[in-house]
Amino acid sequence: MANQLGEFTAAALASSQMGTLGTWVYGVAFSLQVYFDFSGYSDMAIGLGSMLGFKFPENFNYPFISKSVSEFWRRWHMTLGSWFRDYVYIPLGGNRVRLPRWLLNMLIVWLLTGFWHGAAWNYVVWGLYFALLLAVEKLFLGKLLDRLPAFVSRLYTLLALLVSFIIFGSESLSDGMELLRALFGAGQTASSVDMVYAMRNYAGVLLVALIGCTPLPKYAIGKLSGSGKVKNVLNVLEPAACAALLLVATAHLVDGSFNPFLYFRF
Repeated sequence: MANQLGEFTAAALASSQMGTLGTWVYGVAFSLQVYFDFSGYSDMAIGLGSMLGFKFPENFNYPFISKSVSEFWRRWHMTLGSWFRDYVYIPLGGNRVRLPRWLLNMLIVWLLTGFWHGAAWNYVVWGLYFALLLAVEKLFLGKLLDRLPAFVSRLYTLLALLVSFIIFGSESLSDGMELLRALFGAGQTASSVDMVYAMRNYAGVLLVALIGCTPLPKYAIGKLSGSGKVKNVLNVLEPAACAALLLVATAHLVDGSFNPFLYFRF
């Protein structure tokens, strides 16, 4: 899934003009690409570790259903968040300090988080962006989000995350700012023919990815398995489906070229 999304994002960046709609689709696709790439190899590490007798913690918990940026970071890359909490944030005093010192603690943690991903200005801005959002949510916005309808809180969170992923995935800060201007309708708004062609070709992949990043498939299977007859059928089909997927994945790896995880860049 991540590789297919990566093909689309590469085609989008290579197009002569994304336009406003194309930039939105690109931002969504890149966000999902990072998620499926990173959560996929985290799950592989957990599974391989389990085979060798090691128990690794979960690293993702459906982050894109979050109702705030704070909740997102409790669901996304949870091992990194817990490491910075235990070894940087708490030793600095955490939130048990005066407001100016707490804001400084947040700034330090997120600057370091940005530098952890790479020594470039877009990562610094990405870290400062999250420091600002998290501080604002902690000070007053979080209480407002709790009172708003869930879909409004999720919409705010997804928009904030879309901006962050565009900054995060850009080759440079200037490229990221250019994409953000296009995202909000500044400059040329129409998409080029090659961008429209790419969106049409990868629409099915994007739809599957959007559904797959939510708990809906797990919920549907849970509902179906509640029936006795269906549960018996699923018990037979599950190992067969896993074996078939293993064969398909192995054949794809043997036939394909080297394709490293996207997150190795960071």
